[in-house]
Amino acid sequence: MSPRSASVNEERRRRSRERLLQATVELVAERGYEATTLADIADRAGSARGLVSYYFPGKRQLLQSAVHRLMHRTLEAALTREPSTDDGRELMARAIDAILGLAADSPVVMRTHMAGILQAEGFVQCPEQQRLARLLYETVVRYGSRDAESDYPMLRALLMGAVFAVLMPGAPMPIPRLRAELFRRYGLAWEFGVPPGGEPPGGTSQDIVLQWPKSLK
Repeated sequence: MSPRSASVNEERRRRSRERLLQATVELVAERGYEATTLADIADRAGSARGLVSYYFPGKRQLLQSAVHRLMHRTLEAALTREPSTDDGRELMARAIDAILGLAADSPVVMRTHMAGILQAEGFVQCPEQQRLARLLYETVVRYGSRDAESDYPMLRALLMGAVFAVLMPGAPMPIPRLRAELFRRYGLAWEFGVPPGGEPPGGTSQDIVLQWPKSLK
């Protein structure tokens, strides 16, 4: 039997890594971070325990990569869903709704992720994070930013802050209120994206005609 080609080996490694990332999200959602072990993750992924250490230096780094993968896949699906659009305002609305939706749909995973970022090891740079960053950056550009280098990190910070506010133990903010504030900042009609039921907090959709960031004027 001839040896596998480099491309075949690379594809096998990619799939193995993807299975580990998916298993991490599933198990943390089911059991929580502390109750999930690397052995559990390897077993769920159908991989050898040593492969986890081969791809990731530790559980915290694995989780961050897994959540960044979840985020970029969710964001990509939102941006490219039918009907497809080139309207930058609609794309910005879809991006905002996608990230807020993750806070609502995967609270344990997202809360654990936010807590990890604030710990000593901080923010992990990984391929999944770079894909997420590229999607958000491209959204800012397509929205019409004249200074994407400044507007991208501001969007990232606003979305992270909104996720934190949704997940704050004991004092969560409602997603419609946060959505209204973000839409106000970016001048988006309430009907864009995937609006929750009912009118926006504080008035009708016609009332939310907002202040564009200075860099976009």
